[in-house]
Amino acid sequence: MIWGEQGHEEWELANPMSGIFRMGQGTREGRCQSRMMSVVETSQAASSKRFISASKDPLRYRPSETIRLYPAPMDTVSKELFERARMSIPGGVNSPVRAFRAVGGIPIFIQQAHGSRILGADGTEYIDYVCTWGPSIVGHAHPTVVRAVQEAATRGLSFGAPTKAEVVFAEQVRVRYPSIDRVRCVSSGTEATMSALRAARGFTGRDLIIKFEGCYHGHVDSLLVKAGSGLTTLATPDSAGVPEAMAATTLSLPYNDLESLEKVFAERGDAIAAVIVEPVAGNMGCIPPKEGFLAAILSLCSKAGAVSIFDEVMTGCRLAPGGAQERYRLRPDMTCLGKVIGGGLPLAAYGGKASIMSVIAPEGKVYQAGTLSGNPVALAAGLATLELMDDLAYDRLEYLGDLLERGLRSALADRGIPGCVQRVGSMLTLFFHPGPVERWDQAVQADTKRFAKWHAGMLSRGVYWPPSQFEAAFLSVAHSEADIESTIKAARDAMEKL
Repeated sequence: MIWGEQGHEEWELANPMSGIFRMGQGTREGRCQSRMMSVVETSQAASSKRFISASKDPLRYRPSETIRLYPAPMDTVSKELFERARMSIPGGVNSPVRAFRAVGGIPIFIQQAHGSRILGADGTEYIDYVCTWGPSIVGHAHPTVVRAVQEAATRGLSFGAPTKAEVVFAEQVRVRYPSIDRVRCVSSGTEATMSALRAARGFTGRDLIIKFEGCYHGHVDSLLVKAGSGLTTLATPDSAGVPEAMAATTLSLPYNDLESLEKVFAERGDAIAAVIVEPVAGNMGCIPPKEGFLAAILSLCSKAGAVSIFDEVMTGCRLAPGGAQERYRLRPDMTCLGKVIGGGLPLAAYGGKASIMSVIAPEGKVYQAGTLSGNPVALAAGLATLELMDDLAYDRLEYLGDLLERGLRSALADRGIPGCVQRVGSMLTLFFHPGPVERWDQAVQADTKRFAKWHAGMLSRGVYWPPSQFEAAFLSVAHSEADIESTIKAARDAMEKL
């Protein structure tokens, strides 16, 4: 990343995918043939300053390839690829939400991406708000991250042995998260939550876990559950293949419902091993915690001898350098991290108090291992990403998030459509529900059919929004004001058809 200050003249991309740039108010124009430059304002107060990043040929299109501008015709290339995929891959995708079933369409197959833009298999360009479901906080193919990956790869793809990068990464996590004394690397968010629960059970000698409806913690058997008929009824499986006995070790309570949580602790506090929570829910849409809810979880756990676990796979290093716990000034017993910390590669981690983490083998008797844990290439991407995310970057994300939130709210109001926009930092959801949405049973009342129509309208206007009413959208520092303006216009126009 290069700090650039051009005085009264500011560099601006005329077309982020073409390499054409302008200076100032269009008084000069040139073509960047060998390097792509992306320029974004860092704050409202410093309008003449820009983050300028450059990479050699980040999108190497052949001369015959054309970037199709929206609205695009039917993506026959993705349709053909999806049909082929269904013959070899369950459902045609490697993660269910990618199938677009919630919005009734054909998934867009992606060939490459740079900055805030992705390029579909048919050559159509989209402004991306999925951001790899969160990790791409510095934008796609950021040159600093790409260079770090390339350099690490030349030294070896994997060793199955300790490396200096593991030590540096662990130290960086501890700096950002004062609640973490010790941290262990794994390869996915699911591994992180699964391992954290095992550690909590090993530490407390208890089995019962409390989670909250609508919060997703990976495809861990004991966490793929839904609430029973009463608040203290043992949970039942929410997925085929999960044994009833496994689900019976979990209680599922309404998110943001402190009264229900207090009741369970009063009745069964001495049996509870841990409470795991998304501090900001992102898998039922973006739902912030009510004031006092998270603090109460920590307090109740402390009094009962249970372990409080913040699942910050989504919020970690996204809402602030220290994630949600920095934003809300809280220190849970354990934390799960993923997504952003890997810079787009498979890397996750779990950590916490030294007394709890000491139960992990080889120091303790709780076993957890992984062939690719602490992969050096993934660590290189993660460390490069974390280095780029300074205070100015988070200020930038907050500024962009505010612009997008206000624009979407205005579009809903102008069109007279019942809806609300809920945002925390650089993650947000437009609910087709009058709001506010504070828990799962309210989220599911959203008009998913209207969302599906709106989503199709956004795609046709070149905006790649998460293909589910219940998935948060994300921003990156690579998004520009022009991206936000285009997105708001697309949202407003798409709503006209509803």
